Amino acid sequence: ITTQDVMQRIRLALEAGNITLVKKLTRYLSGSQKFSEAELTVAAKNPLRYLSKTPFAQANDARRLVALFALQRLSKQSVDLAYAQWQKIADNFSEEESQYFHAGLAFAAARRHDERAQVWYAKAGDSVLNEQQLAWRVRAALRVQNWNEVLAGISLMSLQQKNEGCWRYWQARSLKQLGRLEEADELLEPLSREHNYYGQLAAEELGINPEAGTFSFGLKPDSIEILAMQSRAEIQRTLVLYRLGLRVEAAKEWDWALRGLNDRELLVAAEVARRNEMYDRSIYAANRTVEFHDFNLRFPSPFRDALQSRLRELGLEEAWVYGLMRQESRFTQHAKSNVGAAGLMQIMPDTARWAARRIGLKGYRKGLIHQLDVNLRLGTFYMKNVYNMFDDNPVLASAAYNAGPSRARQWRGTKPLEGAIYVETIPFDETRDYVKKVMSNTLYYSKLFGQPTQSLKQRLGVIAAKTTGSPLLPKDAI
Repeated sequence: ITTQDVMQRIRLALEAGNITLVKKLTRYLSGSQKFSEAELTVAAKNPLRYLSKTPFAQANDARRLVALFALQRLSKQSVDLAYAQWQKIADNFSEEESQYFHAGLAFAAARRHDERAQVWYAKAGDSVLNEQQLAWRVRAALRVQNWNEVLAGISLMSLQQKNEGCWRYWQARSLKQLGRLEEADELLEPLSREHNYYGQLAAEELGINPEAGTFSFGLKPDSIEILAMQSRAEIQRTLVLYRLGLRVEAAKEWDWALRGLNDRELLVAAEVARRNEMYDRSIYAANRTVEFHDFNLRFPSPFRDALQSRLRELGLEEAWVYGLMRQESRFTQHAKSNVGAAGLMQIMPDTARWAARRIGLKGYRKGLIHQLDVNLRLGTFYMKNVYNMFDDNPVLASAAYNAGPSRARQWRGTKPLEGAIYVETIPFDETRDYVKKVMSNTLYYSKLFGQPTQSLKQRLGVIAAKTTGSPLLPKDAI
């Protein structure tokens, strides 16, 4: 293991913010190559102070690497501050280090939708970008619809990253925008057969109904199949654990139970779970089929009777409510997230109290949040409020439901944005994935409910440019 190998690993550890590991790795270095633990600590806690107080003339490799680390941390706070500090010390760094800095700065800028990101990515030159930096190079180009740059960014990805549905779709879109239609169709055709957000978008680009043929297979297991599946010891253990409220243990037992099952057996297991109101386990089993699918099991619709009066009163689309609820809780009434969101609609405690006051729900207390009627009443009221706040746009409302109205508003562009581009450039990984799945789910539920079906692209629509104004909702509402 060479000194260069050690320095490369230290750089990766610094990128991950793992100072403890960096301090351990320094024992493999000697003399002037060693890192100062005191400098590392200051750079991590107060990067601006470190950069402004430390001399970098004739600095050794270790100090310059700590400076690049401090610049990376500072860029997360403010790309303007990071760039200003860089300009003061840039002459002390090599061309390779300059490119490395600009790659990190461009990544931070792209996540803030700063249009300078493309300029800084260009200055990164031959610097090797990691997967996240490459992804945001493409997303920055999407925000300004620079299709040549979208294509160039995707071409630099590894084969594994390039084969993700996301980048196959955007590569096809860029080819289509550049008039290379046959190449675009070659990418879209296999993607259109996948039952997910990008598969739906790809089918629509080809002029195909994305749900065509997907609902033709309906499982009707006989009583013997159901009894045989439910009699299995591992299924019985899952049922007992689930009823005891031990959902983590039940999920592990269910994983074991599904090992080696073929498509039909998976669907029988899903039906057993559905009949026992284990909707999350039913969805999990139904999602694992390869050739034969039952979308009634993938997209169940329990509690419809309890929801109808709320939907009529608020004028909400049933398919969207179910699309969101499926993503939030998989229809588990006592689901609780790490941040405290609770129930079928995963409502935050402060949001629940705010909604309870607004609808005049007297005697509301925290424990009521798991009651079916209360949770649905509070959740749908909040959905309606964010929906109205964002001009009846389900994309923005879904983003607001997950990450808060202020963020959903902040992520808009300075000009109108295609809905799919807005979704693709949401800087929170969780929220970006959430909105994609909610909108995809909505399309499937619309079909299952026999409702007039808009295309996914129509549902995503166009996101209006930023406007001023503050949401009249609790700050932590998600």
